[in-house]
Amino acid sequence: MLIYGLSAMDTDKAHLLIVEDDDQLAELLIEYLGQQGFELSRVASGDVAAEKILKTRPDLVILDLMLPGANGLDVCREVRDSYSGSILMLTASQSEADHVAGLELGADDFVNKPIEPRVLLARIRAQLRRLNGGSDAKSDDEGGILRVGSLQVDIASRDVSVEGELVPLTTMEFDVLLRLALEAGSVVKRDDLYTQVMGIEYDGIDRGMDVHVSRIRRKLQRAGFDSSRLKSVRGVGYLLASR
Repeated sequence: MLIYGLSAMDTDKAHLLIVEDDDQLAELLIEYLGQQGFELSRVASGDVAAEKILKTRPDLVILDLMLPGANGLDVCREVRDSYSGSILMLTASQSEADHVAGLELGADDFVNKPIEPRVLLARIRAQLRRLNGGSDAKSDDEGGILRVGSLQVDIASRDVSVEGELVPLTTMEFDVLLRLALEAGSVVKRDDLYTQVMGIEYDGIDRGMDVHVSRIRRKLQRAGFDSSRLKSVRGVGYLLASR
């Protein structure tokens, strides 16, 4: 693995791991993102990616979907339960099924190839804001605990539990659930979740938020929460019923 970018003194800077087999693209990403002040590492094969992610614990992984050896979906599946950082997948595929599969396996976001560097940078910064607790999905009650029935959301520790049992959520899933919990009993518009939580405008087509909510629902159900209380409101958004 090669390390690029910042000196050892710049420990407050985010560490990004690029998993990309295309040398030319990887070099372009390293040059551009290095100029933005990130610490950058790169591996070129899916076969070693999972080990590097779990060993180095980068703040964010830029993970190509199509890789030699294990593909991006395999890597995501292998690390997601043990890795709490963000996973941003790159793909040349326009297949909605590929996008949904990645999100189902725990990817936080997708960026399509050919990559527009400014778009990629905006998506990276949005993910890092969430990791640092800087999402707009926070409230004036920061540090408090929200309770919705048997569900408890600890804003300070970013822990979610049902009847005392911790529910393992990704960063994105926590921020979506937090926004719904803050507005429990009211419908939260899909457009608002995209802008406030994902940091992007909803294009009217993307199904990413539906997948995130579906994963949250399944995880809460496994912990014993009544999943019917987390509702999708057709054409509008989502509702976490307060009763």
